[in-house]
Amino acid sequence: MSDTGEKKPLWQRLAWLALIWSASVLALAAVAGLLRLFMSAAGLGTP
Repeated sequence: MSDTGEKKPLWQRLAWLALIWSASVLALAAVAGLLRLFMSAAGLGTP
């Protein structure tokens, strides 16, 4: 990472933060959905 002494604008840093956060939430939701799918396929669903 090259540090030339200049920072990116605040809105751009916040946009990256929001993008990374939403990607992690979506990934977690996808993993949870897959686990629910496998558990229901194995007969371990909620009654």
